[in-house]
Amino acid sequence: MDNFIYDYFISPIWDRSGYNIINTLAYALIAIASIYAISRALKGRVAVDRAFIWGVMAFVMFGSTVRVVTDSIDNGRFLDVSPLHGLVLQSHIYDYGYLTVSPGIYIVTAALMLGTLAALYLVKRTGWLVYVGLALWLPHFILLLPFMGYAAYALPILALAAIPAYAAYRHFKDSALALVVAGQALDGAATFFVIDVFSKVSGIQYFEQHVVGGFIGTFFGTFFAFYLLKVGIAFAASYALQKEKMDDEDRNYVALVLMIMGFAPGIRDILRMVIGA
Repeated sequence: MDNFIYDYFISPIWDRSGYNIINTLAYALIAIASIYAISRALKGRVAVDRAFIWGVMAFVMFGSTVRVVTDSIDNGRFLDVSPLHGLVLQSHIYDYGYLTVSPGIYIVTAALMLGTLAALYLVKRTGWLVYVGLALWLPHFILLLPFMGYAAYALPILALAAIPAYAAYRHFKDSALALVVAGQALDGAATFFVIDVFSKVSGIQYFEQHVVGGFIGTFFGTFFAFYLLKVGIAFAASYALQKEKMDDEDRNYVALVLMIMGFAPGIRDILRMVIGA
């Protein structure tokens, strides 16, 4: 049993080999159970409205950016260019480990978000969630700014995400559903551009860490197929959500989960690319 856990869960983290079928299924089941439990905990206590969505998305930005700080340190791109950067390096808080890479970073981010939400709920200020999330995210983003030598390459990815997002907004007339498409399109576009284009231009080699994405890219010979599939699934899911008879908060919650599944890896991939980590 010890070898099983090490081979399928611990080793992939330390070997930087990404996901496998076993840990993917295990993490998916844990995620589904957590999503349901959080939904039940929020029901009747915190409104899952636009303000809540933006608050959660601020924490998603924080989690993805922290992950890239770790990536940049691990790849030697994070340098001692200021006293603050030196302090970060000396602290070893962001060193590669269980809590700073997937799936640990998701747990840390969720715990911080839920803890903040609980505290704000007690003082009846849940609308402040977005400000706390942004306050946590901004310093980490500023830490990465000196190393963004490939920032121009982000433009094609953003365009590939913006086009279907705009089409979704025009079609569904719903900003939450447009964000579902935007998040999934960003993830697919980042994967395609980083692996198929940026790797060849920069000479920095990247690979798809997720089982399904890796299979699709290998099968079709290009990760553009993965991008198209992500956009298609996002539109289909948004259409189903719009047609499904459910209350607005339940619809927003499902849409938020789909946003996180797209934006979390998408933001991480695009940030990692612009610093060449």
